[in-house]
Amino acid sequence: MAAISRFLRSAGLMAQARVADIAQSLINRHGQSRPAGPPPIGPMKAGSFAEIPAYKALLKHRGLAKLLGLVDPFYKCHDARLGAHIWIGQRCYTNFASYDYLGFNRHPSVIEAATAAIARHGTSVSASRIVAGERPFHRDLEKALADLYGVEDAVTFVSGHATNVSTIATLLSSDDLVLHDELVHNSVLIGVKLSQATARSFRHNDLNVLENLLKQNRTLHKRALIAVEGLYSMDGDVPNLPRLIELKERYGAWLMVDEAHALGVLGSRGHGSAEHFGVDPASVDIWMGTLSKALASCGGYIAGKNELIDLLRFQAPGLVYSVGLAPPLAAAASAALQLLKNEPERVASLQSNGRLFLAEATAAGLNTGTSQGHAIVSVIVGDLVNAGRLTERLLARGVNVLPIIFPAVPIKAARLRFFITSEHTPAQIRDIVRLLREELDDLRHGRKAA
Repeated sequence: MAAISRFLRSAGLMAQARVADIAQSLINRHGQSRPAGPPPIGPMKAGSFAEIPAYKALLKHRGLAKLLGLVDPFYKCHDARLGAHIWIGQRCYTNFASYDYLGFNRHPSVIEAATAAIARHGTSVSASRIVAGERPFHRDLEKALADLYGVEDAVTFVSGHATNVSTIATLLSSDDLVLHDELVHNSVLIGVKLSQATARSFRHNDLNVLENLLKQNRTLHKRALIAVEGLYSMDGDVPNLPRLIELKERYGAWLMVDEAHALGVLGSRGHGSAEHFGVDPASVDIWMGTLSKALASCGGYIAGKNELIDLLRFQAPGLVYSVGLAPPLAAAASAALQLLKNEPERVASLQSNGRLFLAEATAAGLNTGTSQGHAIVSVIVGDLVNAGRLTERLLARGVNVLPIIFPAVPIKAARLRFFITSEHTPAQIRDIVRLLREELDDLRHGRKAA
């Protein structure tokens, strides 16, 4: 019995509390009597949360930061409306750490739409949409999204992260294959894990590797999905969409493009990757995006063919088992979409600012990696301690920007990530690059902060 118990535990087939009983039933089934011995093992104790390895690692990071005299830059409380400027405590800072790419978070039309929606519909739809939470503003927003992408239909979720998780887990199973860029968002990885599909990653933006993976693996699986981002949020670069479309068509795969940071940023009108590359939006099977970046709201969406959207409306857990999008959020996103159409000059200003930041940073000898100047520019510092100290030095000089460190990026690729908006001025951009160069030089030469 002891040997059977050990096997069952090692195989992870059941909770420890049931191992002894099941082992005994197997023995009895083969006509063996239960020998005298200690009583069955009781239930396992949950233990302390403090014993979880991830929490211990968190404490180690905090201890190292304290030893080095670093102040935790995360979860700082900001006041007033976020935009190109923010308030922390009693001080105003130039802000390069928010996704408000087109300044809609402060726009009167967006605020008015959200306020009117609360007055008419309240602050919540108070149910899942499939039960009793469906409202006209859901349909209006989804039609506007579908029209923008030039596809048949769209559906919205209350969370951008849950959009990817639910969609991938709904569409795929253990018979299927997912090929994804190694830098794709965590929500895609979690969705793939839940789907139990076979997953293979390819080197960032290396479509030759992707093609080899398709050659080697496509025929072994029923369905295949290629998952990429339209604009990568850590590196600020874009994939070759026309070639992705060619590969997915040749190998019979679906193509999913996460437009979270591309909508409002790419394309002459800010319509995203398809407009940027001049391709037919219908050639991409699954357009995914979030409402929380350029659209100044919260939630996510999928846009594509009718049958895709119909399936998600009735099967996606993040939609079926979740409350519907709140009235002010849907109304704010709809108003932002209308502004995107009415005020294309905001997109032009954003794109001009992005190019200026990249040009100034390059001229200053800063390492911007593969950033292409599309609203996101990462300045790679290398050492995570220097990244933390540089953040503190810039904050002391009135600039809010956050470090990105391991495990979000490789351990020797710590960086400061700058989100550029249409609301930043050319003078602010030139000033921050100058300050960054000064503080980085002082830091590397051991000079005290200004």
